Amino acid sequence: MRALVRVYDTLLYLMAFVAAATLVWLMISVVTSVVMRNLGIQPFAWLFTSAEYGLLYITMLGAPWLVREKGHVHIELVTAALPPGIRRVVSRAVALGCVAVSGILAWYGLELFLTNIDRNDYDVRAYFYPRWLLTITFPIAFTFMAIEFARFVFGRELMHSGEAGIHE
Repeated sequence: MRALVRVYDTLLYLMAFVAAATLVWLMISVVTSVVMRNLGIQPFAWLFTSAEYGLLYITMLGAPWLVREKGHVHIELVTAALPPGIRRVVSRAVALGCVAVSGILAWYGLELFLTNIDRNDYDVRAYFYPRWLLTITFPIAFTFMAIEFARFVFGRELMHSGEAGIHE
């Protein structure tokens, strides 16, 4: 079991690293495009397209890590006002809802991915890019997010700390 957890953690951090590296690429591609335009040179079409794809990869591959680190956006105004016992119940219920939504999105993402493979779909703009390379991120990321949200349902740690406004 520990080996499986280690593999899972490695994959989660690898996805976060790829998202971070893609963010660096996004910065380089945008700066390069702006410099080329200012020099009167037409930027490469693939530069813009790779930045678009990068936005999807950053979002999908970084999201599970953000859930683990509680770095995603959530509002604690209500949970901060609740007594600790009720806060635990509400926090776990919200996390359970997040597991359900993530699971549904993972399922439909898998269907979309398989449809793209079955139809041999390509995104045709600057270059031919197999669409499944984009949609593969949906089932993977949402499955990982469901697992991370489930840790808040069944684990010791809560998603909501009840400390709204304390650290801002």
